[in-house]
Amino acid sequence: MHEYTSSARVWGLSCPGFPEEVSRARRWTRDILRGSPLAEDAELIVSELSANAILHTTSGQAYGSFHLAVAVSAQVVALSVTDDGGASTAPKVERKDQDAEHGRGLGMVSVIAHRVVVHESDQGHTVTAELYADSRLGGHPC
Repeated sequence: MHEYTSSARVWGLSCPGFPEEVSRARRWTRDILRGSPLAEDAELIVSELSANAILHTTSGQAYGSFHLAVAVSAQVVALSVTDDGGASTAPKVERKDQDAEHGRGLGMVSVIAHRVVVHESDQGHTVTAELYADSRLGGHPC
């Protein structure tokens, strides 16, 4: 392989900040990962991260949007959702009571994913969840 090429494939999708776009992002992810054993977990993660962007940032306001990237290699599936910012705090993993109505989503994502990383910039937040094809690469946090 040439030093400037990668075996990873990357897809991107930009969505208006409407609630119905969460299901579109989920279907899009399912279509990309059709046949992969990681597809169901990826679909759930994308759904949660997209919903969080709409609910907790300016992505869900008039003219808001969120952006999804899916990167697939033989070793990892990386799912990133970038919001429009405007939240008073950055997304963070919280371990909430099982009966809590809000605040459990990113905690759930961190249990499913092998790694979750939050990047903050002036333009918003990007939450990336990684699923490893081979659990020996990083082990599961559970």
